[in-house]
Amino acid sequence: MARVSENAKVVGLLMECGLPRSVAKVLAFIKDKDETVSREIEKHTGLRQPEVSIAMQWLRKKGWVVKRDIKKEGKGRPVHGYRLARPFSEIVQELIEDQRQKIKDIEKRIKALEKLL
Repeated sequence: MARVSENAKVVGLLMECGLPRSVAKVLAFIKDKDETVSREIEKHTGLRQPEVSIAMQWLRKKGWVVKRDIKKEGKGRPVHGYRLARPFSEIVQELIEDQRQKIKDIEKRIKALEKLL
């Protein structure tokens, strides 16, 4: 049960940093995985396939996740393996830096507003 609450806490913090809900859920799930596939992500996050797909596109665009095509026999949807492109700690550090930049931007606007007084 502690695992679920830890994961929920991670998702909440990521969302507070501005990540979309689906992106936060996927990132929190794959952060401890060597590699996973969409179906596992769907199963453990409660997201639907289109939500996982959109989240993966977002994460790949940021350079946080890489995709690998997995050969499979027969017909059907192709299977893709996903893993973090770099350690989760580096991703968190990037989020911290983004938040600090937002604080600087807010402070700059406040100073500009104060000059109007």
